Amino acid sequence: MSASQNIEFIGMIQPRQQSEIHPAQGPAIDPGYLVASAQAHDEGGFDRILIGWYSNGPDGLLLATHAAAHTRKVGFLVAHRPGFQSPTTAARSFASLDQLSNGRAAIHVISGGDDADQARDGDWLDKDARYARTDEYVSILKAIWTGEKPVDHEGQYYRIKGASPEVKTVQRPRPPIYFGGASEAALRVAGKHADVYALWGETQAQVREIVTRVRAEAAKHGRENDVRFSLSFRPILAETEEAAWAKAERILARVREVRGQAALGRGPSPQNTGSQRLLAAAAQGDRPEGRLYTAIARETGARGNTTALVGTPQQVAEAFLEYHALGVTTFLIRGFDPLEDAVDYGRELLPLTRRLVAERLAHKVAAE
Repeated sequence: MSASQNIEFIGMIQPRQQSEIHPAQGPAIDPGYLVASAQAHDEGGFDRILIGWYSNGPDGLLLATHAAAHTRKVGFLVAHRPGFQSPTTAARSFASLDQLSNGRAAIHVISGGDDADQARDGDWLDKDARYARTDEYVSILKAIWTGEKPVDHEGQYYRIKGASPEVKTVQRPRPPIYFGGASEAALRVAGKHADVYALWGETQAQVREIVTRVRAEAAKHGRENDVRFSLSFRPILAETEEAAWAKAERILARVREVRGQAALGRGPSPQNTGSQRLLAAAAQGDRPEGRLYTAIARETGARGNTTALVGTPQQVAEAFLEYHALGVTTFLIRGFDPLEDAVDYGRELLPLTRRLVAERLAHKVAAE
């Protein structure tokens, strides 16, 4: 996000139609759906699109490269788990995407919060060790992206001699680094490396608390003012408030139906701290405050970004404004009908929120 911007919207695309209410069907990649979804976000005014990492999913960098060839402006935030690829080759891969997309690449660093999922790709480190490896990994990425001469590194997890920085990024000094993870180990690494710290949709009290903690960690590295904050929601919109809440209840009923078919959310409690924080919010009730709706997070075991904001576009935009006042400048949003909802968000929600934020900042300047 450039210094001139005060708010950023990130969407999310899948390689095929799938969500909590749409069980995945057919081949793992539907190129037509992927392109249509990317173009909907591009035309809808989103700043970036997240492409997730799944142990059973296609390669995110390749999906982003294909989508970039069919879009004009929207950026690509590609989730990446350190440890499955050398940091030197990852640096070149992301630099290549940045070149091919003309400066539209960003990395979303996810160390991994589930031991069983990590094991599917052969990673047996425990959580604290994964974050220690991430610290080293991201340090190498940054050194290669910004280097003017070959890079050497001697560490606990990587030993590198003469890594080439020849494949430059369009963005200078490097692509932005988004970072996810809410454990103590994660926050320490975020404070050192994150340009944008990303968390799932929580109560305002929870957001206020974790923003304070991340800034405290960043202050240890002299960068307390360098970290921005991203919050993830699943907006549920309708023309009236009553209709929006009715829609939310229909989505919950469909989630329960799908859960019965696919056993979504079953099994042991989630290991990752982010999911545990969502469940803590859900424990306060289905509607713990304002527009926040946590029933779907509770129903699915919070295995993903599943908290919603419910209301008219104006009401949800006003809810965004409240979080913006807490220091959140990025909103990562996606719907339960992913393609159709992206179109709807671009039509009303994004321009309304941007207008409200601009008005709020203008009033602040006028009062000074």
